[in-house]
Amino acid sequence: MEALLEFARGPLFRFSLAIMLLGLARLFILEIIAAYQAYSHAGDTRLPWNYVIRRSLHWLFPVKRATQRRPIYSFFSILFHVGLLVVPIFLLAHIQLWEKGLGFGWIALSERWADALTLMTIITGAALFIGRVSSSTSRFISRAQDFLWPLIILIPFVTGYFCSNVALGAVTYQWLILIHVLSAELIFVLLPFTKIAHCILVPFSTFVSNLAWRFPAETDSEVCETLNKKGAPV
Repeated sequence: MEALLEFARGPLFRFSLAIMLLGLARLFILEIIAAYQAYSHAGDTRLPWNYVIRRSLHWLFPVKRATQRRPIYSFFSILFHVGLLVVPIFLLAHIQLWEKGLGFGWIALSERWADALTLMTIITGAALFIGRVSSSTSRFISRAQDFLWPLIILIPFVTGYFCSNVALGAVTYQWLILIHVLSAELIFVLLPFTKIAHCILVPFSTFVSNLAWRFPAETDSEVCETLNKKGAPV
């Protein structure tokens, strides 16, 4: 078991981290190419930067939307995403693992804050899953991964909290730690290939969509020709 844990924390961690970083880099490059293509075909290349920045911030910090539609669900979603980002990055044990893989570390959360944020993520994640399953509208527009992702994401949080705060036997502790590490690495591997990657790429996607909707100068005549209305009075 010790050898398996060492492998999961060492080579397997670096391998899954490399897949995640390379996969996200690929998506980033594709977004840059899409932005260039959209810009080169745009008739009006002037971009309303204030609007783009505001729209990106609204997506990243959807506080206004949270108070308008499904406020409770949206509030839980915001808290869930906060914990989802903060705990894996700023937990001391994780930083030590990151340092082993990357060669450098950073400031860590206190134990009290780490436990509180972990519990918050578990509770809000479970609430979001129940809310999605119990809503006929959410079930209709959701795919299988929309139900599986919250459960997969909660596995490392639940196992990590138990290992840190519950008295466990040596064998049980080792198994839970192994599940904790492997589930986190599974998330690393899946991240670039699922819709969760949009969390990182939203600002770039917003930029591309704003460029793409600036039609080339000849678009109006081509549309009229397609509709057989060329030369018709407007």
